[in-house]
Amino acid sequence: MKIVVQAQSQGGECLWQVRLDQHCVSFRSEAEAHQFVARLQARLRAPHSLPDWPAQRQAS
Repeated sequence: MKIVVQAQSQGGECLWQVRLDQHCVSFRSEAEAHQFVARLQARLRAPHSLPDWPAQRQAS
């Protein structure tokens, strides 16, 4: 996933956008934008366990 932080001028106001591929999330400050990116990257790097699919199918 490509993540880009960039300033955007909108109505005379400077907003910060985090672009996640083609999706954009706007923030009021650069610090908020970078905090969001740091939290997102930490969650993406966190270990994820996959469910045991055959066991779930037998239970249903």
